[in-house]
Amino acid sequence: MTSSATIQLPQPTAILWDLDGTLIDQTAAIIRCYREVILDMGYPQPDDNSIRRSLGGVMAATMGLFVEAEHLDEACKAFRVRFPKIMFDGLILLAGGEELIERAYKAHIPQVLFTNKHGETARKVSRYAGFSKYIPICIGSADTQWQKPQLALTQHVLDQIEVSAEGSIIIGDSPTDIEVAQNAGLACYCVSTGAHSLEELMEAGADAAFESLIELGQAIELSKL
Repeated sequence: MTSSATIQLPQPTAILWDLDGTLIDQTAAIIRCYREVILDMGYPQPDDNSIRRSLGGVMAATMGLFVEAEHLDEACKAFRVRFPKIMFDGLILLAGGEELIERAYKAHIPQVLFTNKHGETARKVSRYAGFSKYIPICIGSADTQWQKPQLALTQHVLDQIEVSAEGSIIIGDSPTDIEVAQNAGLACYCVSTGAHSLEELMEAGADAAFESLIELGQAIELSKL
């Protein structure tokens, strides 16, 4: 498939939603928190774009780009303490997300939020954004022993909503989401509302990529089963 809103995508049997860069833009608060923690620990000021491009994996992977290994655990703990105080500053709900979630809900398609964001933080964001009224299950970092894109985590997530990989899709914004799909045998539809362009997402192996969830919503079939 190509990066085009004119293609028609089949109705999925379930949707696994990424959160950051896909449904929300919380980048300003996230980058600010990394910057403040890194500076407080005596390291040079990090480049904002380097932080942005590294997002999508686990916190330790991003923090490890700027903090030495012996200080990594301390830095991650400091981030978790600081972030809840600023987490809603500048939070943006990305266009088309809530509408697409509601359409899938009305079509009785199982949905789950599936993120490498810390689980408790992700659930607070979901409640704040209003996603939780349509998607009660949200699985994030520290909720299990696994991380995206590990197959064991994806299988655990599918088990939580009692569906199989066949016919299920993941909607995300990064190569990590694409790797999740490739490992588990899912289709992956991406949006370029995060740190990666349409071209980068297609080159990484997305089944389709769109500029926004509005375009994706126009392309995907979601009717009552």
